[in-house]
Amino acid sequence: MKKNFFVIFLILTLCGAACQKSSRAEKPTEQSDSQMTSTLNHMLTTSTLEDIDITTTPTMGSKTSTPSPTLTQPKTIILSTTVKQQPSIDDKIADIQLFLSDKASAEEFSGSVLIAYQGNTILQNAYGFADRNQEIPNQIDTKFNLGSIDKMFTAIAILQLVEKGELSLDEEIGKYLTDYPNADIANTVTIHQLLTHTSGLGNYFDSSEYLDRHDQLRTIDDYFLLFTDLPLMFPAGTQFAYSNSGYIVLGMIIEAVSGQNYYDYLQEHIFKPNGMVATACYEIDTNVPNLAIGYTTFDWDGNDMGVINDNFSILPVRGGSAGGGYSTVLDLLAFSKALLNHQLLNSEFTQLAMEGKIQIADNVQYAYGFFNRTIQGYRVVGHGGGFPGICSIFNIFTELDYTVVILSNSDYDCLEVDDYIKTILLD
Repeated sequence: MKKNFFVIFLILTLCGAACQKSSRAEKPTEQSDSQMTSTLNHMLTTSTLEDIDITTTPTMGSKTSTPSPTLTQPKTIILSTTVKQQPSIDDKIADIQLFLSDKASAEEFSGSVLIAYQGNTILQNAYGFADRNQEIPNQIDTKFNLGSIDKMFTAIAILQLVEKGELSLDEEIGKYLTDYPNADIANTVTIHQLLTHTSGLGNYFDSSEYLDRHDQLRTIDDYFLLFTDLPLMFPAGTQFAYSNSGYIVLGMIIEAVSGQNYYDYLQEHIFKPNGMVATACYEIDTNVPNLAIGYTTFDWDGNDMGVINDNFSILPVRGGSAGGGYSTVLDLLAFSKALLNHQLLNSEFTQLAMEGKIQIADNVQYAYGFFNRTIQGYRVVGHGGGFPGICSIFNIFTELDYTVVILSNSDYDCLEVDDYIKTILLD
């Protein structure tokens, strides 16, 4: 793929706030501009001092005799107060709903959106079609392809094994994958480096064999065969380079240490215990009910052809530890609650998972399977996913106690929605 879609998606996601800022500066009066403005904790009033009479007094200790100053009545200080009414949460949600309805009516958004405050859902709705040919609408419980959001699950699984004492983040992968075919990689790359995209491993999508084998990818080992013989792009630990291949190796480590295949491990230790009943790496060549079909105008080389087609001809038949699983907005809210309530990891390891490790852009760090960003002074932790016909966002506003999930079965639909929601919630 000459223009890796997920890389383009990542760049758009990371530069979104900067783009919003520029746009707002040019058109400060337009409500639809997407700059992050004031926060929910902004002062409700601002005061201005006007007509204050400042009177100087003589310098003490002067040898020259001067008459006593005449005392005058001080002028009254007038406070001019401007009250800025902050919109209520209900007003914010009504604004977002109107925006989403307008985007859907213009056929500029197809997907499902959920916003929760303090764990309670305050907006949930679905738009567009899960299947355009049969005109099956998207629903709140429609299963969407997550793209790279799955990396959060993989990182949580790794940290669960570390918490149990079965793994060490600083160990080289060869300790756990004793038959890894490339000794240089096995003996130099650590689990920490795999988690933070600093391993030097590349992206299996770049393999010349990917298109010929995409419909045969059903196991973690199937993905591994796409890059088994490739050397590192750079010495491990020296750079950040977003690596899907690195997260496939993490999936292999989960299998080797746990004794379960990757898919069964996630079901037993992450999904089922926390009520994520619709989340799985489904095989799309089987009859999976309530599954959204991805639609794209892009070809494999990244060219926008201007014609909408489904993405089955380029989509892996089954996702893996780097991405491609399916879930619903409801299940991802359940994941958010489980994470924040320390049902997946204890408090120490939860913090370890979400705490930024590698600086990758202004106010953006990568943690373990999570992006950690600062927007308008507030911390936003989560991940996104992008692929032709897939656009997904999962964000937790840690201080403001919002969880936002946007899942779309189109190309870039979720990005503008994400920008607008952040603008409104932070206003």
